[in-house]
Amino acid sequence: MKDEKTTHFGYQEVPVNEKAGRVREVFDSVANKYDLMNDLMSFGVHRLWKRHTIELSGVRKGQRVLDLAAGTGDLSARFSGLVGNEGLVVFSDINAAMLQLGRERMVDQGRVGNLQYVQADAQHLPFADNYFDCATIGFGLRNVTDKQLALNAIFKSLKPGGRLLVLEFSKPTNKSLEKFYDLYSFGILPKIGKLVTDDEESYRYLAESIRMHPDQETLKGMMQHAGFERCDYFNLTGGIVALHRGYKF
Repeated sequence: MKDEKTTHFGYQEVPVNEKAGRVREVFDSVANKYDLMNDLMSFGVHRLWKRHTIELSGVRKGQRVLDLAAGTGDLSARFSGLVGNEGLVVFSDINAAMLQLGRERMVDQGRVGNLQYVQADAQHLPFADNYFDCATIGFGLRNVTDKQLALNAIFKSLKPGGRLLVLEFSKPTNKSLEKFYDLYSFGILPKIGKLVTDDEESYRYLAESIRMHPDQETLKGMMQHAGFERCDYFNLTGGIVALHRGYKF
């Protein structure tokens, strides 16, 4: 009998078929306080990281955009305004609770004409090949069980000339910053999670999942392996976050 395949869930090793369910439980738990915690965790800087993503996306009127791990829709909202009534933004998340919250937020903002909502696994996208002009995944790739499979699927969904932008926590470029970041991530962040959401463990998982995510050069190589060309990345806030970009030709 073959050994059961495992993957990491934070620092734990779990069966591959259990990870998605465990990640779902994390986001079910924190969904209602997701936006508040993003502001508290990043001191509001996540808004600048997302603005930079929008600026580098090159999205124009009439285009089709796939926003994976869309959360409560920060990126989708901006893309909706850029593509206009002639374009389309697919707001996608694997988690039903997050998808519902995001949809309610978009409706509250009056964004209804060019948005579609799809609950989908980034590893197995239910879209036609060569369909989107741009795809983004913001702070979601680290939660995917098989990241390479997801990058391959995203590549197939993009048109020739299309581009992928991955906004994700990464590896700080400065040793002093890295030490402070570790202290904050493991000593302070879970306590904030306990205070605000009454869920310390989910935010401990968040810190661990960040450390287990591929560093800048490794992720760049994975994108190239999927077929993306002209791959580059931009370190933001000293490499605490990195924005990767690649093109399909």
